[in-house]
Amino acid sequence: MTEDESKRPWGRYEISSESDSHKVKTIWVEPGKRLSYQRHQKRAEHWFIVEGDARITINGDTFEMGAGDSIDIEIGDLHRIENIGSSQVIFVEVQTGTYFGEDDIERIEDDFGR
Repeated sequence: MTEDESKRPWGRYEISSESDSHKVKTIWVEPGKRLSYQRHQKRAEHWFIVEGDARITINGDTFEMGAGDSIDIEIGDLHRIENIGSSQVIFVEVQTGTYFGEDDIERIEDDFGR
């Protein structure tokens, strides 16, 4: 694992690009796992699904998405992605805004007690 890669209880991510104006991550979510229901105050996100079957929740609305689908998450939107398939979900996350630190995560609900 490189310094730009990070394991999480739901899978892992790898940072492929980072600057003052953006951050790009590839994220792998294991079957049956989901990220915390969260929001950010300083960044928006664009998700592009590369592989797998995902359920995405934004502000209480849910969408089922697969390879080739994408969705925009505005600053302050509550959001979550869940793997509802039998293989990994892989998606690319493009963050834009003024700050991209992990401490700009407000978790509303989390399966892993974070």
